[in-house]
Parts: sequence; C-alpha cells; structure tokens
Amino acid sequence: DNTHDQAFYYNLDRLSTQYTPASTFKILNSLIALETNIAPDIDYIIKWDGVERWNKNWNQDLTMKQAFEYSAVPYYQELARKIGKDTMQHYLDTIQYGNMTIGDSVDQFWLDNSLKVTSDEQVKLMKLMYFNKLPFSKRSQRLVRTLMLHEKNDEYKLYYKTGTNTTANGYICHLVGYLEKIENQKHIKT
Repeated sequence: DNTHDQAFYYNLDRLSTQYTPASTFKILNSLIALETNIAPDIDYIIKWDGVERWNKNWNQDLTMKQAFEYSAVPYYQELARKIGKDTMQHYLDTIQYGNMTIGDSVDQFWLDNSLKVTSDEQVKLMKLMYFNKLPFSKRSQRLVRTLMLHEKNDEYKLYYKTGTNTTANGYICHLVGYLEKIENQKHIKT
C-alpha cells in the first residue's frame, strides 16, 4: 500500500523462496526488448514458425501485445534469442533480478529453473516499474504497464501477468502485478 507506506505479508516462507518466474518473466523480457529496440513498440510482429502448438492462439503471426495476452512462449523465446545472452545477462545483473542465472539457453532460462526469483523480488520489480525507477526509459516502462492492464473501471485499474510452471510436487502459479485505486477528490462546501 504505497499511499499509506504499508506492506502486508502472507506465508513468509513462500515469500522468501525462489521459484522459476515462468511467464511472469514476459514483463522483463518485454522491457528489455523495447529498451534495446529489438521491438520498437508493442505492435512488433514476430512471424509464426509454422509449428502447430497446443495453444491455438500461438499458431499465428503475433504482435507483442497479443503474445503477452496469450502468454505465447514461442514469441518470447524468439524475442530472447534476438536480445541475446549478453544483453539479457546485463539487464538481469543491472536490476539484480532473482538469482540472475541464465544457464545454457537464452530461450529457456525462465522456464527451466535456471532463473529463480522470490515473490518479494517480484513485488520490488512492480514497485520500481510503477514509479519509473527501473533502468529503462519511461516509455518502455509505460508500454509494459499497458501490456499488463487487464481491468479498468471508474474505481480501479488492475495490472498483472500470470505464470505457471510444473514441479515434482505439482504446479507453481504466479500472479504478479498491482492494483491502482482511483480516488476522486472530495469537494468541501464552504
């Protein structure tokens, strides 16, 4: 709660345990692609490679906006390959994201348990991006916030990205984001 400078925690053990970020890494992957101009904007298209996948939404040419919405792994794998291992590592190190480990494959590390991050570290990323405090341009951060916006009405805006990964014990599911409450000023009659 930034308005009241308060933090509320639930399940502290889980909060401080690192897990693979899975598709929540699309937040950072998008930031890096936009910042390095690999993707000039969120309408950047990556052509479908022709491989039929289980998610029908992935089997087409996609913009970044569509790929983020559909959580299209192939799109973001290609984006990571275009970014390259050295550039990706530079940004992981610069913002000190999780354990900062890419491992052997630039297009798998957020899925194969090489990269791990705590929930608390994810919250830190959200807070820094919300206030434009990440080492990315305000434009890149604004565009990624646009990708994350899922609900909007007169009372609030809800921004998030989900991620799911399988483990030996089942699934790890993430929801990373924030809620922006819209408060109207009260008019005082004098």
